Amino acid sequence: MALSAAPLLLHIKPPPIPSLFQSQSQSQSHRVSSSSLPILRTKFLIPTHPRHSNPPKQTMNGPPAASVQSAVSQAMSLIQSSPPTWQSSVLSNLLIFLLGSPILVSGLSASGIGAAFLLGTLTWRAFGSSGFLLVAAYFVLGTAVTKVRMKQKEAEGVAEKRKGRRGPGSVIGSSAAGCVCAFLSILGIGGSRYSRLWQLGFVASFCTKLSDTVSSEMGKAYGKTTYLVTTLKVVPRGTEGAVSVEGTFAGLLAAILLAFVGCAMGEVSAPEAMICVIASQIANLGESIIGAALQDKEGFRWLNNDAVNVINISMGSILAVLMRRVLLQNWSM
Repeated sequence: MALSAAPLLLHIKPPPIPSLFQSQSQSQSHRVSSSSLPILRTKFLIPTHPRHSNPPKQTMNGPPAASVQSAVSQAMSLIQSSPPTWQSSVLSNLLIFLLGSPILVSGLSASGIGAAFLLGTLTWRAFGSSGFLLVAAYFVLGTAVTKVRMKQKEAEGVAEKRKGRRGPGSVIGSSAAGCVCAFLSILGIGGSRYSRLWQLGFVASFCTKLSDTVSSEMGKAYGKTTYLVTTLKVVPRGTEGAVSVEGTFAGLLAAILLAFVGCAMGEVSAPEAMICVIASQIANLGESIIGAALQDKEGFRWLNNDAVNVINISMGSILAVLMRRVLLQNWSM
């Protein structure tokens, strides 16, 4: 039995050992095909790491950039609304006040800036950007002349308080008549027939106030001789109701300049601009008479500078409207 089994065992061949030098074609036959990899990965949850796993930058940054661009476009459309709306007026003023904050801080107190913002919003709503630019020109010129020879004025005791920085009372006193004209225009009082008159009264009020401010400040700085308007007696510079040749001439030039700005902006016509200048000079003369005769007198303690300013600009505005009705009623404006 043992001898007969030996030849049988000798005839059994071991399995072939793969050669290390197999041909490339044979080795490829034992590899798993690439098409089966997804199946294996899915079955055994093999993680994949693609070379470009991050989304393109344009996809990430696209939506925020588009939203910002859309917001800016909507804001610009709102600012350019015609006729102006309260929303466009508030937005326009907010943008301008932020850009012009250094100038505003130099000429206004914190509460004065708040009052000026309300004035600017009302002006933009009533007369648009042209009306706003007129008020801005008035503010810049008025602030500039207040700073002229400030040390000299302080030494003589005639300088404005807080180095010329105006408070809310001064802002309201300087713009009361203009605000009334703005409200009349917004409410449509008198219809389209009177809308031009309210616009004229608005321009005339600021021409009057700028002329008064410039004549006073330049008279304090450069006036050689000042006269009390009621008696023509020589009085010290800064006396209520006092006038000087230098200050009066400077105030006239200021009224002409601001009336020209109003004409260039389309707020008034050339004849109406002349009316604004004439009305401002008459009103300023009346303001000087009131200051000399009544201000700081017994029984008129309430008649401070702000109250006199309201009377002054109201006279200029009303005079301009009346002159327009009487002198130019037959003119084509």
